[in-house]
Amino acid sequence: MARDETPNERIREYLRRLTPQARSRLLAEVERVQLCGGDMPGSDFILAELRVEFRNKGQTHDRAGNPSRYFFQPLEPLLVDRAAESANSGQISRGSLATIWQWINENLLPTMARDYADTMKRAVATNNLREAQQVAQSFQIKVTKYLESTLTSADGAEHARASLSVYTSSPAIFDDLTKMLSVLRARDALAEFSKALPSKIDEFEDEQFAKVIDLLNAFTAKHAEAMPFALTTVAKHLKTPWQLIRLATKIADSKNAADIAATPYAIAVSMVLDQLHDKRLALRRALKSNRIPIARDILIDIYDIEYALRVRVDLLDESEWGQRLDGLMEAVAALVQAEVHTIPEGLRHVLGSRALHSHDTLTGRLTYVAWKGRDALADGAAYCRKLVSEAPGIFRCSK
Repeated sequence: MARDETPNERIREYLRRLTPQARSRLLAEVERVQLCGGDMPGSDFILAELRVEFRNKGQTHDRAGNPSRYFFQPLEPLLVDRAAESANSGQISRGSLATIWQWINENLLPTMARDYADTMKRAVATNNLREAQQVAQSFQIKVTKYLESTLTSADGAEHARASLSVYTSSPAIFDDLTKMLSVLRARDALAEFSKALPSKIDEFEDEQFAKVIDLLNAFTAKHAEAMPFALTTVAKHLKTPWQLIRLATKIADSKNAADIAATPYAIAVSMVLDQLHDKRLALRRALKSNRIPIARDILIDIYDIEYALRVRVDLLDESEWGQRLDGLMEAVAALVQAEVHTIPEGLRHVLGSRALHSHDTLTGRLTYVAWKGRDALADGAAYCRKLVSEAPGIFRCSK
């Protein structure tokens, strides 16, 4: 009498019956579901089996080998390890690359992609880096032209969506495809923009701010659709990434949320809220693994970001930004409350210490008042200058 198969054995047998292409698509899809926070029974075993297979064959799956690594190189500074559904307009999900690469190879440009891969493998085998980069750039131009001709019409875009759906159940990967097109169009300009930025910005103020805003204005004037990627690039140069909001708050007519939302770089505020979202996820991982010192540092960062938003944006609670901030902070509080009972008693005080809320101290509250006072004076001075410019005959300086 034959013994009953275990669930893992049945899964292994099912995977064995799939074609290599189907197994690759399944791996990409299961990874995407996990990035979205989904929980699928047997997913850990499926991932382990498929990753061993691709690793044994010398494939990296998500990069699909050297040819795709060179092709996607301009996207590298903009890639995030989050689902395409969660990537903002200045980010591209790393998990989307395998699907897009497979779609390019099998649907968009199969013959050209095959020729590109063969040529690239020869260049890599001979360690000819310069030739490899030239080959990649040439293929990037071809893909860009074909995508432009495909996605400019409604019918073409719908066909691309439909053909992508063969490889994934995520509609958001189409958004990453269009973002990839924007990046490839501005490939050289983005590289020059990044190179012109200060390598590390310790404090985003004064001369540093002025230089960045001038570079950003010049870039946006020529490549408006790629502006979100330029903001992501700026954030990577900041020692304190939440200071990205200053691109919106420092050029607004006032500190009111509505005036900040009217600035050309208002999306920077949403990007900082995305940073807060990522911190919350990192906090969850740290708490789940009982890495309390790391969780403490993450909590400090979270409170710093919250404080920065509340002190620099007036009427925040009346905006969508404020509603999102409140939701994130409620989620953080619920997370800490839910996990604190699993922490050893001797360490629980670490997460409850008032020192984490440095802005609640007397010094912190005085700093808050100073910031608000400085903003009020700046707004008042700006208003006076406006009055003088509008009625120079009435407002004269006394001699």
